[in-house]
Order: sequence, then C-alpha cells, then structure tokens
Amino acid sequence: MEKTLIIFKPDAVQRGIIGEILSRFERAGLKIVAAKMLLPTEEHYHKHYEDIGKMISRRGEKAFEVTLQMMQEGPVIAIVLEGIEAIALVRKMVGTTEPKAAAPGTIRGDYAHMSFPYADKKGVGVPNIVHASGNESDAKLEIAHWFSGNEIYDYETVHESFTQAKKKK
Repeated sequence: MEKTLIIFKPDAVQRGIIGEILSRFERAGLKIVAAKMLLPTEEHYHKHYEDIGKMISRRGEKAFEVTLQMMQEGPVIAIVLEGIEAIALVRKMVGTTEPKAAAPGTIRGDYAHMSFPYADKKGVGVPNIVHASGNESDAKLEIAHWFSGNEIYDYETVHESFTQAKKKK
C-alpha cells in the first residue's frame, strides 16, 4: 500500500472544514494511519517547502515568503493516508494548486477560488486548503519529516476487503 501526506492548511483549520474534507478521503477508501495538529516553526516549513519541495528553486523567494507567512497564520493538521495508488488519487481529489483553475468536485474547486494573480496583487499566499504530496519520493521524505515511525500505525479496517481487494478472513 502507498502512503501520502496531506496537510490541512491554516485556512482549512480556521474555517472548520477539516472533518468534511477528511470524510471525502475516507469515503474513497483511503485509511488514516497518522494524524496530528501542530504549529510548525519557520525552519520546519523551510525543510518542507525548500529542502524537499524546492519551492524557492522553482517559484522564487517571494513565493516562498508569502507561503511561509500564510502557513504560520495558525495551526495545521498533518495526516498520512494509505491506499492503492494513494498519491495520485489524493492529487486528483485535491485538484490543481490554483483554486481558480481547480475543477468543480475537487477539494480546491469546491472550497476555494482565489487565483495566483489576485494573491500576487494582494501580496498574500493562495489559501488552497491542503497540501498533498506530489510524488512517491516527496511523499516518503515529507512523511519522515512530519512524523516519526512510531506515530504511523498499521491496522486493518473492516472495509479493506472492498477498498483494497483483500479477502475476508
């Protein structure tokens, strides 16, 4: 089974929509194997967004700074989800990074609408609800950055025979 990291950003936490969105992942058959609320430091975000995600390298220092400012507006909830091809499934469910361009039915398409140009004009980060790992390599590094091994649980759910094609015992 594949694991992926999602982070409910401060805008999602402050709007009180975590449960609503998390239930979408669970209904799709993904299993929560780790979860916690925290208020990360600037150093923690630097490792996440630049050392792992190469944000400064890809999008520039200004994009990093406004993202960092937005992410420090309140606590976040970090969750590890597990399932068949979980990374691609979560990325599809979340939608494109820019909420304005995200398709209806995706999380960003249903819960956000700001465009990059508008955010740039206002000098703010785009409140786009969640972070989702982009690929298998990033997912492994991100999960290890946000969770220790003893914070990730291995257990069986009652519906895995349906969501993971496991035979019933």
